[in-house]
Amino acid sequence: MYPNVQLFIDGAWSDAAAGKTLPVVNPATGEAIGTLAHAEIPDLDRALAAAERGFATWRVMSAYDRSKIMRKAADLVRSRVDDIARLMTLEQGKPYAESKGETAGAADVIDWMAEEARRTYGRVVPARAEGILQLVIKEPVGPVAAFTPWNFPLNQANRKIAAALAAGCSIIVKGSEETPASLAAYVQCWADAGLPAGVLNLVYGVPSVISEYLVPHPIIRKISFTGSTPIGKHLAALAGTYMKRATMELGGHAPAMIFDDADLDRAASILSANKFRNAGQVCVAPTRFLVQAGVHDSMVDKFVAKAEAIKVGDGMAEGTTMGPLANARRVPAMESLIADAVAKGATIRTGGKRIGNVGNFFEPTVLTGVTPDMRVMNEEPFGPVALFSRYDSFDEIVAEANRLPFALASYAYTSSNRTVTLLGQRVEAGMLSINHHGIALPEVPFGGIKDSGYGSEGGLEAVEAYLNTKLVTQSI
Repeated sequence: MYPNVQLFIDGAWSDAAAGKTLPVVNPATGEAIGTLAHAEIPDLDRALAAAERGFATWRVMSAYDRSKIMRKAADLVRSRVDDIARLMTLEQGKPYAESKGETAGAADVIDWMAEEARRTYGRVVPARAEGILQLVIKEPVGPVAAFTPWNFPLNQANRKIAAALAAGCSIIVKGSEETPASLAAYVQCWADAGLPAGVLNLVYGVPSVISEYLVPHPIIRKISFTGSTPIGKHLAALAGTYMKRATMELGGHAPAMIFDDADLDRAASILSANKFRNAGQVCVAPTRFLVQAGVHDSMVDKFVAKAEAIKVGDGMAEGTTMGPLANARRVPAMESLIADAVAKGATIRTGGKRIGNVGNFFEPTVLTGVTPDMRVMNEEPFGPVALFSRYDSFDEIVAEANRLPFALASYAYTSSNRTVTLLGQRVEAGMLSINHHGIALPEVPFGGIKDSGYGSEGGLEAVEAYLNTKLVTQSI
């Protein structure tokens, strides 16, 4: 039912050189379901050598041929959606339907990047003198080290892999030790599609050991990291020390701004679905609900009704709409944040407690009367907790939305064109979605500003991050 996961290095699966393994736990039961190979320095050296050879092969392959391999990989991912999704739910906990959606979405990203692989255009710059040709050429930056989290085992890794491969780079991916099998099954799709050996390598182990070794290594020329802001800052500083380019997709604490003229039914439906998706373990999940006074109580009532209709259970069980938290440490983290908020005056409208004593199940939770002095309003909760605050004016709402150093995603609901225009001008965020949920599509930029990082993992910008720009000027 669940494989013992190996390392993928130089086009082949293998155990770690020292034979070390780590357990994998099902968050719905708390039971070990398999093991994964634990890479150490000799394994990383092997992956680095493979990535260097793979880059030499992949960079000279035509964009047309690279695109064909990518298209085949996307088709294979689609054909294996059921099997990959089952592994994801077993190891991560999210409902099977969400796992299928993530897997199918990964194939869509590969397809889009495959087309962009054919369009890494340079340009000709008009010269100032006759007989001079000025060319701007785009070249792959080189072997990449990528570090991915457990909340979206495929999506986060896939965005890095697809963009890097589209640009002509090779890549070493450090996957999450808590969710290894679904990513391994995805990597097998690339191998079966005919990707040359060494172009894509997959390792697991102690995150700090792997990052501290790969980031400074001279073979690695680009870093991509998705995870917490503190770790991202550390890796960005390390990359800067060695003049390595970096893309950082870090934490968020997304505001959802609801104004008096909003369509509340629409807002409650869309925002609740995205708040409790993946049990709230989403960096772009709407979390701080900043509601204008005239509709606050009505919005809370509608949102609470949506939260209480959620069926929490094993992600593989029929009818489950929210699975467990992905690991045991998330439960006390939720309890601590909620307790602090209640002690400072917040009200629990629904939820607020762990469910049972087997697995990591937690109630969808809505807190009202939250204030900026509460920890949960300043620390990313990364769980199924929605925070409601009442405000009178547009200016107050925007001030609170911009208060935190996080600036990844933000959301707003209004029927006023003037408000829409002002939001676009004044909200500080990498992404702002108004009256719908329109982020994270393959063709649009995905990334934050301020402490939420820099760079993009979507749109044209995603491929650009893996390309160097070279000027070639010559006299004819």
